[in-house]
Amino acid sequence: MLTLADLLAVTGGEALSRGPESFAGVSIDSRTIREGELFFAIKGERHDGHTFLPTVLQQAGGAVIARDFDRASLCHLFQHKSVVAVADPLVAMQLWARLIRLRFMYPVIAVVGSNGKTTTKEFTASVLSVLLSVYKSAGNLNNHIGLPLSLLRKPDTAQIVVVEMGTNRPGDVRELCEIARPDIGIITNIGMEHLEGFGSLERVRDAELELLPYIRTAIVNADDVFLMDGVKSVFRGKIISFGIDNPHADIRGSSLMTTDSGISFILHIGADAAEISLQLAGSFNVANALAAAAAGASLGISIQDIRRGLEAFSGVQMRFSVFLHEGITVLSDVYNANPSSVNAAVDELVRFSRRESDPLRRRMVAVLGDMLELGDREAAYHFDVGSRLKTEGVDLFIGVGTRMRHAVAAFGENAVSAGDASDAVRILRPLLRKGDCMLIKGSRGMRMERVCEGLGIEASKK
Repeated sequence: MLTLADLLAVTGGEALSRGPESFAGVSIDSRTIREGELFFAIKGERHDGHTFLPTVLQQAGGAVIARDFDRASLCHLFQHKSVVAVADPLVAMQLWARLIRLRFMYPVIAVVGSNGKTTTKEFTASVLSVLLSVYKSAGNLNNHIGLPLSLLRKPDTAQIVVVEMGTNRPGDVRELCEIARPDIGIITNIGMEHLEGFGSLERVRDAELELLPYIRTAIVNADDVFLMDGVKSVFRGKIISFGIDNPHADIRGSSLMTTDSGISFILHIGADAAEISLQLAGSFNVANALAAAAAGASLGISIQDIRRGLEAFSGVQMRFSVFLHEGITVLSDVYNANPSSVNAAVDELVRFSRRESDPLRRRMVAVLGDMLELGDREAAYHFDVGSRLKTEGVDLFIGVGTRMRHAVAAFGENAVSAGDASDAVRILRPLLRKGDCMLIKGSRGMRMERVCEGLGIEASKK
């Protein structure tokens, strides 16, 4: 229960007025505030929550505001509301979330890594929900604002919590762990993400491994040798490994096969084995599923119940999905991109163009948007993508954005630069053919979903 007394005790805040002694929930968004919720007036880069107090206090049960905010003109709105003044509303929210976590007597699982965090979190929640009342953080609420907000929304009925932790700089994961205090950690992989902030792959790994001092059990991708070496060098708790390529992994996937509905594989947990048919495509989603299976196994869930949980999960919006549109197989992975995830997506483009059920190789089309936040070597990383596409025999490449011009140059003939998603649609329309296999991917800032929208691609999964 979220009580005013706890809020005041943990933050040292001052009650400017007292209304409700407990709250139905918390919010930082004036557009979605509900009756009885407590509003945190957080000051961000674009908006200051204090600006919306006149509207918010008509609906909310109260608000947490900055002590130095000039509130004289709003005092008449405080009547019958619980309004608390603190040094910093964001810090207050984090402190309160940490208190809620410390009172929660069940496990918390944290998912970190360069790629696949959200899908792995969702797979894990699906597996655990077969037997337990699971609370998971919504969407990708994985930063210093989203994580505490998620914990404060945890229902009292939850028996286990699964959260995602993101990082853009050293110290981010440590800060989130101080709030969430996880018991079990899943590390999906280490890839070339946010290099603008980290500078090197070693520093990316160091940042993700900030999780280790807080957990008792680490679930680690054994196929990522760089990651596993880093974990083994510093972690003295229990390690559960998962993998596809590593025959010594504790949780293994074998016999991968692309199907009309997704991908199937054999799950091995010790001496037990089960055939799994995922609703998601992509071999990297097998790795995500194996991580979730390892979490389930660590908590004593049987392989058959793990199978039920994995097969029930249908995917995450804007992550890797396969659609059939007017005879064209579309591989859409438009949420984000970095060199590691782009290479994995290209693997799937090649796989789908050469499926055993189809005797003819399909024409491969790649529509890739800029990969952002790569630092000084961004030109080289983009050039490498173009070279990889050429080596794999991609037939047509549309590079979207200024950075992808380096990839277009590396690819050469049959590559075209597009300024933005709308430009890419204009170029693509006359060039696409029935039977093509097309990959669409790019960083979030490139809004590559607009390519799908511009081509009229509907989400009818293949």
